[in-house]
Amino acid sequence: MYIVVDEADRRPIYQQVVDEIKNLIARGELREGTALPPVRQVAADLGVNLNTIATAYRELQREGLIVIRHGSGAVVASSTAQEKTDDELRKPLRAALTQLVLAGLPRAEIMSVVTDELRGLLKGK
Repeated sequence: MYIVVDEADRRPIYQQVVDEIKNLIARGELREGTALPPVRQVAADLGVNLNTIATAYRELQREGLIVIRHGSGAVVASSTAQEKTDDELRKPLRAALTQLVLAGLPRAEIMSVVTDELRGLLKGK
């Protein structure tokens, strides 16, 4: 599992880790049942505190994307555990689009941003 964190990014490190793992799952690079590296290993690889990675893993578990089994580590959750209602899936998209509108981006640019991001996310699927 390859994760990159950016010190210049305004998001907390744990959130960057959460977002990176979500992207790996979305792109199919981490499949259902795949074991995630131990917290200590990821922390050491990234040069961050292990509590930062533990927080990221707990957030992913809270969102239903991974299952943490004490003693045996974390694995990507089954798709049935990840099922969400249509409204639950659209809510973060609506929030992101609202931010783009509030930032004053024209409709065409918003559409371009969404298309580019979707293309990048689905690359390799």
